[in-house]
Amino acid sequence: MTVRRLLAGLGSTALVLGACASAPPPGSSEAGIPGQPFTAPDVLDAMRDSTRPGGVPPELQTDAIAAAVAEQLWTFDGRPWNSLAAGGSCGGDACTLELAGAPDGAAGEDVWVFSVAPATGEVAVATADLHGVPADWITTLDTMARDAPGSEMLPDLTLTAVRWQPPPAVGRFDLAYRTGNEEESCAVDLVLDAAGGIITELEVTGC
Repeated sequence: MTVRRLLAGLGSTALVLGACASAPPPGSSEAGIPGQPFTAPDVLDAMRDSTRPGGVPPELQTDAIAAAVAEQLWTFDGRPWNSLAAGGSCGGDACTLELAGAPDGAAGEDVWVFSVAPATGEVAVATADLHGVPADWITTLDTMARDAPGSEMLPDLTLTAVRWQPPPAVGRFDLAYRTGNEEESCAVDLVLDAAGGIITELEVTGC
């Protein structure tokens, strides 16, 4: 059974606090304010230099598509990744373009997948799996979540994944907690507003 709820009375507060800036977890010297450091030429070069099997289809390697992608590509702290890896595929009139990389000191990698219509140049974010959170933030984010109202189920669970949310959500993180690797194990997924130290969404499955 899955129970999903928006914690009453907290959602509007999180929006106000999160809109100001992404307040760093206590003890961190980084602001963690998302930015868009990659230009259209950066994206185009990544597509042309792709080392992924099959590379990137030629129909995606245009100035217009690269510019549209650059306008929607964010990094956790506004700095470029050490490397920008690209891959893509097309089927019929639809294509996908994947861009991935990680900032220095990150706990994981950011993976952006864009849906592209080469005929019109339309580009949209299909998925954003963003694990490029500083490794030294993970413990603090976990502590903040466990100390927040509504976290009563977390003491017996282990933090297994942390993702950051891109704008317009600023300063919010998706945290996943599990009891184990079993398919039917207890799972709690939540959204933490780091600026306010509050949980704004909570989903419980199999607990």
